[in-house]
Amino acid sequence: MLATMKQTAELVDFFLTVGSKQTFKKNTVIIDRHDMPNGVYYIFEGMVKAYDVTKYHEENLLVIRKNEEIFPIIWAITGQERNIAYRAITDTTTYRVSRKSFLKFITTNESSLAPLLDMTIEMYRLHSERIFSLEYRAVRERIIAFLLNMSQRFGKQQDNGYVFIEVPLRHQDIASSVNARRETTSREIAIMARKGWLENKKSYFLLKDIKALNKNLFI
Repeated sequence: MLATMKQTAELVDFFLTVGSKQTFKKNTVIIDRHDMPNGVYYIFEGMVKAYDVTKYHEENLLVIRKNEEIFPIIWAITGQERNIAYRAITDTTTYRVSRKSFLKFITTNESSLAPLLDMTIEMYRLHSERIFSLEYRAVRERIIAFLLNMSQRFGKQQDNGYVFIEVPLRHQDIASSVNARRETTSREIAIMARKGWLENKKSYFLLKDIKALNKNLFI
């Protein structure tokens, strides 16, 4: 990470001081894909799903933003957005500032660029991993790679060595992210559960054998 705690704190303080506080219930659409974003959001608490919609009217999961992250970051910096929607997947609190205020702040406070660069690099890493998976991995390997990436961002280590992913993940979300049918995705998850690699209940995953998952991931 490039940003210091002080640099990150300065960026956060800007949002908390200048921004307007907003709360969203679970499943509330924050930015519709047909609308121009009405500001730049800092997630104070909660999780936000970024997605587009296919020609078959199915949601295609792109990334899940968590607390202490900003969205829509591409539009915030470039003014360009590609019909991406944002929905709260848990009860979420944000602080919103105008794009004009955001740009003025980052251009007059160069230290704020470090935490923004950290966020951008992390998103680049996630999207690069996704492209690699789609090109070179079988369906099961793509699902494993997806879950391991989610465990890195949202995983909580348990006393028994298991890792609990603290974000709800529907089978359809996973399927769209790894370019697979939902039925195929559900079947592969069930197979891995029978092998004892993971447990899946009510959209939450517990990774029980990280070693086995990594062993079965094509690098």
